Amino acid sequence: MTVESQKETLGFQTEVKQLLNLMIHSLYSNKEIFLRELISNASDAEDKLRFAALKDDSLFENDPELKIRLDYDAEKNTVTLSDNGIGMTRDDVVQNLGTIARSGTAEFLQQLSGDEKKDSKLIGQFGVGFYSSFIVADAVEVFTRRAGAPVEEGVHWESKGDGEFTIENVDLNERGTKIVLHLKDDAKEFADGFRLRNLVKKYSDHISFPVVMKSESEEEGEKGKYETVNDATALWTLSRSEIKDEEYKEFYKHISHDFEDPLTWSHNKVEGKLDYTSLLYIPGRAPFDLYNREAPRGLKLYVQRVFIMDDAEQFLPLYLRFTKGVIDSNDLSLNVSREILQNDSTVDSIRTAVTKRVLDMLSKLAKKEPEQYQQFWNEFGTVLKEGPAEDFSNREKIGALLRFASTHTGEDTQNVSLDEYIARMKEGQSKIYYITADNFMAAKSSPHLEVFRKKGVEVLILSDRIDEWMMGYLNEYDGKQFQDVARGELDLGDVETEEDKKHQEEATKEHKDLLERIKTALTDRVQDVRVTNRLTDSPACLVVGDFDMGAQMKKIMEAAGQKVPDSKPIFEINVEHPLVQRLEREQGEDRFQELSAVLLDQATLASGEQLQDPGAYVSRLNRLLLELAN
Repeated sequence: MTVESQKETLGFQTEVKQLLNLMIHSLYSNKEIFLRELISNASDAEDKLRFAALKDDSLFENDPELKIRLDYDAEKNTVTLSDNGIGMTRDDVVQNLGTIARSGTAEFLQQLSGDEKKDSKLIGQFGVGFYSSFIVADAVEVFTRRAGAPVEEGVHWESKGDGEFTIENVDLNERGTKIVLHLKDDAKEFADGFRLRNLVKKYSDHISFPVVMKSESEEEGEKGKYETVNDATALWTLSRSEIKDEEYKEFYKHISHDFEDPLTWSHNKVEGKLDYTSLLYIPGRAPFDLYNREAPRGLKLYVQRVFIMDDAEQFLPLYLRFTKGVIDSNDLSLNVSREILQNDSTVDSIRTAVTKRVLDMLSKLAKKEPEQYQQFWNEFGTVLKEGPAEDFSNREKIGALLRFASTHTGEDTQNVSLDEYIARMKEGQSKIYYITADNFMAAKSSPHLEVFRKKGVEVLILSDRIDEWMMGYLNEYDGKQFQDVARGELDLGDVETEEDKKHQEEATKEHKDLLERIKTALTDRVQDVRVTNRLTDSPACLVVGDFDMGAQMKKIMEAAGQKVPDSKPIFEINVEHPLVQRLEREQGEDRFQELSAVLLDQATLASGEQLQDPGAYVSRLNRLLLELAN
């Protein structure tokens, strides 16, 4: 097959077309980031070659000096970035430059609003990499050859960012990748040596490979010689006193492809039993695929400053998957693999230490920068709620970081900590009370809260889907037990007076016949009927048995296709309510059953659950209304 016959014109994936359109129209205010993204990708390619060459040094092809070269041509209006890294095959090029191989892309693009400021922030969650070229270029060419591949397997890719690209095989003597940007008329400023040098210093000084450019010095013998324009020192290997905040922030953007600054970071060198350096960041914004537990995640792993892998997930538990950063260990071997990492005691020790460090970073942020912590919680709180189940040993630390909505504020913002709740507890109160529901309004207006309002006791309002599952693992905090206000017998401790308790006992004796009649009438739908100490204004409510599954958990299990165990609720009635008193006077058994069923259906709706037979409820209610009307 001739080279010419291998030339193809292919279309971009639909999502790429949309993204390119967005890149070109939404990010014009921050054009210069294209260089940071391209140098970042080139640095990754150099890293990957250095790692691959540990097993096969012939991949260096007699050129072991890894570097990134930056050239420009003011007359032709081009900028060219070359690396002698791992390079790509034809299939790699089609896969990497023609598609976005990340799950959730379409959903991400549906979030775009057309508001350029908002959308440019969304792009930051996505990581734009190579596609940022089209912010400044109306045509982009890529010449690349995989290290170790024959000269004739070079690839030439070209596109104008208009929905199509061409790809053909060419002879390339040098391995690696060369990207040629044909600049737009309004981006001519970048075909300038001084401008490019400034951008390299600003965004890519910390890249651990030299970025070289031709010298513009007029001195004899200097002009035209390539010279290094960045520091080319791995940032994490420097001491903290040598690094400015701006450098930390730019390094974060390099490893995360985020456009925004991180909320906080921690740079730490450990020596002794373990020997490693960690540089960890907490992002300010959640990536679009945060809730996809299968999405790539983890830290960049280096061993003795040699890059080993992206997304080394073994160093952090899943509930801290939002953390970005670098681990550089001197204790692991250079031929380490993902399989070896899973069974390595050194990795376990580093993981334990790094997990504590991330939790300490968050604790510090919560104490010193509560507004920034609230921003973190709004973005990542639901993920952190996975912690109590996954990380039993750090349960108390995670508990201190949790935030809840509460009856104290009455707002749906989750901004109340458990420490604040405990500080406000009533005299005689020994438990932390909470209620779970499908949404905030259903929980806030639940009849189960009536006695708490009357007594002035604060209740935490939990309405995220994960909450009931989380509370199954979070049994206590700071020595205080948690109690679901809609589960089992309600124990108000010393907040409830002896008079209250006595009154409930007497009411149970006095209305024993009524309780038996209701239980017989509703025998298929309830496990027990009893006098309530929860209600002050409502006639009745439903209570979950101590060991039964709550409504939220049932819905999660059903959605996952799991079989849900059968369980009936406990029906509690308020014997002082006029409707219950009217029911007690009813002599006709059929009518008694009708009224009992209406009360039960109303209690079901008030708890935020759906009726199994809404039609029967409507029919009963209509019959009662007609009787009243007549």
